[in-house]
Amino acid sequence: MSWERFQHYYQSYPELGFALDISRIDFPENFLNDMAELIAEAFTDMEALEGGAISNPDENRMVGHYWLRDAALAPTPALTADIESTLTDIQAFVAGIHSGAMMGIDGKFDQLLIIGIGGSALGPQFVAQALGNPSEDNLSVAFFDNTDPDGLDLTLERLKGKLGTTLVVVISKSGGTPETRNGMLEAKAAFEAAGIPFASQAVAITGTGSKLDQLAESEGWLARFPMWDWVGGRTSETGPVGLIPAALQGLDINGMLSGAKAMDGVTRQPDAARNPAMLLALMWFFATDGQGSKDMVVLPYKDRLELFSRYLQQLVMESLGKEKDLDGNVVHQGIAVYGNKGSTDQHAYVQQLREGVPNFFAVFIEVLQDRSGDSIEVEPGITSGDFLHGFFLGTRDALYENERQSVTLTINAVTSESVGMLIALFERAVGFYASLININAYHQPGVEAGKKAAASVLDLQTKVLAGLDDPSTAAELAQKLGLEDQTEWVFKCLSRLAKNGRVQVEPTHMPPAPDAKFSA
Repeated sequence: MSWERFQHYYQSYPELGFALDISRIDFPENFLNDMAELIAEAFTDMEALEGGAISNPDENRMVGHYWLRDAALAPTPALTADIESTLTDIQAFVAGIHSGAMMGIDGKFDQLLIIGIGGSALGPQFVAQALGNPSEDNLSVAFFDNTDPDGLDLTLERLKGKLGTTLVVVISKSGGTPETRNGMLEAKAAFEAAGIPFASQAVAITGTGSKLDQLAESEGWLARFPMWDWVGGRTSETGPVGLIPAALQGLDINGMLSGAKAMDGVTRQPDAARNPAMLLALMWFFATDGQGSKDMVVLPYKDRLELFSRYLQQLVMESLGKEKDLDGNVVHQGIAVYGNKGSTDQHAYVQQLREGVPNFFAVFIEVLQDRSGDSIEVEPGITSGDFLHGFFLGTRDALYENERQSVTLTINAVTSESVGMLIALFERAVGFYASLININAYHQPGVEAGKKAAASVLDLQTKVLAGLDDPSTAAELAQKLGLEDQTEWVFKCLSRLAKNGRVQVEPTHMPPAPDAKFSA
């Protein structure tokens, strides 16, 4: 890798405190020219999306997450006013919580429980860890982000004795998402067991008129905020979904919005060679042959960005993982995303990255600032941060010299502005890449299929419990109920029910054998 190539393909944006280095992706010099027609189409598609075109035809919805950080861009004055008034309402509500004007039954709120899943949890979790400081945060944050009873209990245990000063924020667009609904009911039961009125300490972020909205209104919850149908969960971090938890924690949401807006401005420019989001999308295209042939390994060299890869998993994989393209052809597109943090990964899977299957490209994130204050020397003239930087440069070169390619993003420091920039950068890169490969990034039919399948399992379990009278094997019960083609599901349901004492099993060893007898 020559200094000349680095200089040519290292793009610095000092007004953002950001740089992008694509020199370690070995595309030929004529690559951007060869992609010119697809690039032009992608810019046109993005302009239409930001202008309010129907971009989610499955649900007849616009896609307007870019308007969240620049309301003036919204296609109607009503939408602009709604975005601006909601931000004002958020700031007023949060000020009331922080000042003690609104309090819990035991005093001023100092704990925050976020109940959501997917984009309603991954974004807030990432931002909470990236920007939070336990000694400075206004509220300490915990999450219900699954329907695992043991996980719920662990979180409740950490809040034991603190529920009277715990504010609960329930996030669900429809109000019917099972994981979020279950978490809400579990939290409500815990509050009631402690003699605390749940409604007086609960906030809803949901669609207007949804089941959750109606419940919160009828029970007199502390506050309600909107989730607009034109904002998808995976692109909702700069809307109420992300801003309310962050603001309650005490983080600078105005900085996050301004950082996202600044990155949006740079990534709108039609010069692909100076547009970092387009360059990022083009590198994904080249590295994966435009077909997802390689995985994306995200390696931030900063502990605060550890959850960024989890956040990107949903943003990238839910957006790009599609069976069909826009013309109806079966294409099975997508880019798998995984990662942790540097230099931790050097003691985990970098060995395989360098010498194993070459089925990936890497995205390094370099943070120039070590810490807010001075550092001690751990060796003469050497600090801990020097070691971290050395590991970053060494790992990147060790991969490249063995033909493992990478992109590097550089930021000055982890701040509210830089976090907003990273979110906005990848949101637009996903949109551009989807256009380059001719798919729709803004619907998720596979997710809906999974939800329907889960509902079918619950329906089957209800039938199993109702039909279980005489001791029966799973096969016998399935035949009795006319569910022969779902015998495995019957067996799996009975096994879990038996372990939780809801049915009996003989012999009693667990997990049971397929010929075990179950009874009510």
